[in-house]
Amino acid sequence: MVKRVLMIAFHYPPMRGSSSIQRTLKFSQYLPEFNWKPIVLTAHPRAYSSVSNDQIAEISNQVSVYRAFALDASKHMSAMGRYPGILALPDRWVSWWLGAVPMGLYLIKKYRPDVIWSTYPIATAHLIGFSLCRLTGLPWVADLRDPMTDVDYPPNPRTRRLYEWIEEKTIAHCTRAVLTTPGAIDAYRTKFPKAAPSRFHLIENGYDEENFTVAEAKIMKEQKKNQPFILVHSGVIYPSERDPAQFFEALAALSRQEVISGARLNVILRATAHDEHLRQLIDQYKIGDIVSLAPPISYREALSEMLAADGLLILQASNCNNQIPAKLYKYLRARRPILALTDPTGNTAAALKKMGVDTIAPLDSKNDIMRELVRFLALVEGKTAQIASMEKVLAASRRSRTRELSNLLDRVVQES
Repeated sequence: MVKRVLMIAFHYPPMRGSSSIQRTLKFSQYLPEFNWKPIVLTAHPRAYSSVSNDQIAEISNQVSVYRAFALDASKHMSAMGRYPGILALPDRWVSWWLGAVPMGLYLIKKYRPDVIWSTYPIATAHLIGFSLCRLTGLPWVADLRDPMTDVDYPPNPRTRRLYEWIEEKTIAHCTRAVLTTPGAIDAYRTKFPKAAPSRFHLIENGYDEENFTVAEAKIMKEQKKNQPFILVHSGVIYPSERDPAQFFEALAALSRQEVISGARLNVILRATAHDEHLRQLIDQYKIGDIVSLAPPISYREALSEMLAADGLLILQASNCNNQIPAKLYKYLRARRPILALTDPTGNTAAALKKMGVDTIAPLDSKNDIMRELVRFLALVEGKTAQIASMEKVLAASRRSRTRELSNLLDRVVQES
């Protein structure tokens, strides 16, 4: 018998420019294979900062999509670039709550879903999930992904207090809280000791095999002669959580020693979302011949770039030890050598080591980065760099993750 799930997600096509889209998109695409019909409750596209139709075709015709009223406070409620802070609590899209709750009640009456599912990183999504759970009594699976709060996150104290309130209500009233890393689960069990340990469930991020199959068909690796080594970082570089200053300083030092140069190494930072900040650092360290900033491209173009690169770069500071960047799973599937600048004791490093990859150095140590970068380049050029086996990679496919979600939803329904 086909069961139904109401999926509350802000990030969904035609939104562009966030890896967060892929988790909900692929869950909704593959859930029908496991006898679940998704009803997606998302935001009106006007609320998105950027839109694109490049993934619209991947929305399954078995998925019913509804787009509720939503505004972006910074875009629709500002005067001369300023807007009242109350209009952005818990986030700039809190107006979505006003449209989504009544629409959610309508969808619950129309489709009679067996369970509600909501997903972060937009806090308003869990506010909607909490409201609908309380109003209808339906079981609720909260896809937290990563911890919502930390000692100094969000940085604004008023925003942090509201996040903490949403987090507390979520843990108290959801049937299951889903996290993407073991470290995040440990952190939540410690933070909420009164919650049953079984309330927290692990479903990691992943990659989409079908997207990679299409991208691979279009890629022809060319034999390169006398061309620089291409090292790609794809996606946002947060000034705190992925601060590349020590990496840039390492590049500058190796350049002065004439170990590397723009003729040997080209580091491409794609779609960083903080180009101006990074451009200043690049100029400061005088590494413009080695490091270049590149604009956003479509999702499939980004996959093609990963497949064609000589190496792929991970940046993850120790203040994110309980997180794993979603791009890691795409990197593993691209089966290109990976240089990970991250805490060797964190979850990102653990995931890589599990896959047999050990080219890892802490992001905050110039000397360690210098040593590991030289070693990494030598391993790749000598064709001895570690690549994850396809068997291990396939276990991280979005279809495999969706099977895990469907099993969890089945258990939730059985228990309710």
